[in-house]
Order: sequence, then C-alpha cells, then structure tokens
Amino acid sequence: MTYHFSKTVDMPFDAAVSATTAALKSHGFGVLTQIDVKDTLNKKIGAKFRPYLILGACNPKLAYEALMLEDKIGTMLPCNVVVQQHEGGRVEISAVDPVASMSAIENQKLGAVAGKVRDLLRQVVAEIA
Repeated sequence: MTYHFSKTVDMPFDAAVSATTAALKSHGFGVLTQIDVKDTLNKKIGAKFRPYLILGACNPKLAYEALMLEDKIGTMLPCNVVVQQHEGGRVEISAVDPVASMSAIENQKLGAVAGKVRDLLRQVVAEIA
C-alpha cells in the first residue's frame, strides 16, 4: 500500500497551488497551514531547494467525526497535500492517503472515515488540470 497519491500537471507552480487550494475548497477542505519548505530551508540552514509547499488541509465535518471516534487522531491531522516543482518545471501534487497512515489504528469506524477522506482527496488531485 502506498502512502500517497500524486499527479503531475502542466502549469506554473503558483497556478498549481491556486488550483489545488480551489479543488480542496470545492470538496469541503480548508487550508489550515501552509509551509514553504524552500523558504524555510533557506532561512534556517542556507539550503537551496526547489519550490515545495505543504498545505495542511482539513475537512471540518470529517475531522470532527474522526475526533469523536479516536481522541488522539489529532496527531495525524490535518491531511497534508504537497505541491512541488521538479527539474524541467514539472509540478507534482501529492496527497496523503489517510487510510494508509491510519492503518495501525484498530478502529473500523475510523477506517470508514479515513476512506471518505481518501476518496475526497483523490478527487481533489484528479481534478487539478
């Protein structure tokens, strides 16, 4: 089982970030955090890195449902979505597979919620043109 699903898109990095954020919103997710890895690595250790942004996405209804089933599930929230630029300008969008990341938790009801989130995140990634 892979821990993510990804798609490469033919668009500029900033446009891919905007498209990803819009697709997340259309499926009930908000972006709670945004980590600019390129900027952070440069500031903290002087490293040069490609454009790489981590979006911490949350669907409040499903997060609430998960928290009601498992009080420590917050250690795995929010769901991370990565937008990164590779050599040659290719941009890749990747989302965590919550079913894979929560597979160690023995709670069938939580697994069902994770499945709903996975389905939505797959749709988000698939919709980005």
